[in-house]
Amino acid sequence: MGRLTGKTAIVTGAATGLGRADAVALAREGANVVVTDLNEADGQRLVDELNGARAGSAVFMKQDVREESRWQEVIAETVRRYGGLHVLVNNAGMVKIATPETCTLEEFRLQNAVMSEGVFLGCKHAIPAMKASGGGSIINMSSVASHLGYPVYFAYSAAKGAVRSMTKSVAIHCQMNKYNIRCNSVHPGAIDTQMVRDSTKQLGMEMSAWEQSPTGIGQPTDVANVVVFLASDESRFVNGAEIVLDNALIVQ
Repeated sequence: MGRLTGKTAIVTGAATGLGRADAVALAREGANVVVTDLNEADGQRLVDELNGARAGSAVFMKQDVREESRWQEVIAETVRRYGGLHVLVNNAGMVKIATPETCTLEEFRLQNAVMSEGVFLGCKHAIPAMKASGGGSIINMSSVASHLGYPVYFAYSAAKGAVRSMTKSVAIHCQMNKYNIRCNSVHPGAIDTQMVRDSTKQLGMEMSAWEQSPTGIGQPTDVANVVVFLASDESRFVNGAEIVLDNALIVQ
């Protein structure tokens, strides 16, 4: 407890799923947490839960990560409220199942706008705020889909591949400029979230297929534990890394 005391974190897409688990774990370790999402009801419910469970502070801000002006507003309000920004978890995501032949241009653009452009905008506007705060940690949620050829997740994989590459560029940029800002990507495999459940169902599969596979299925807390580590000073020498959380799925 208290590994993140004095730090302020923004978590996008934090109302449900992995983002929710990340926000809970960061708050448990003492961070001030800004929960952002388009889902106001669940986002505010989470903030109420966090504020009722600890002495720290959490706040909800509605955000569409595709909008640059909203990124600027969220970060400015975070700095105004808490005095700085130290952690950004670019978690907001979505998936539409489609192959290279069936994916529409609109579907491709939407998924890349959320997960590629959204991450770009988050990094771009968080860097100056973190620099002014004395440094920080940017954690970008990618996926094993950036390593494997999943035809049915074509646009999703493209977006997550962009996240994987951008992370390294951000890490080197900040290192070269001596900003004291680290940037790493997290690559989960099958994790028991509603998004995974919904996509598995759309593919005509049962969740039991994941559960009975050699790798099994992970829990959101498995990802959140790594996010906490990357947010903390314990990971001060971890930079530009790809943290794969898939129980050896991609090496089989």
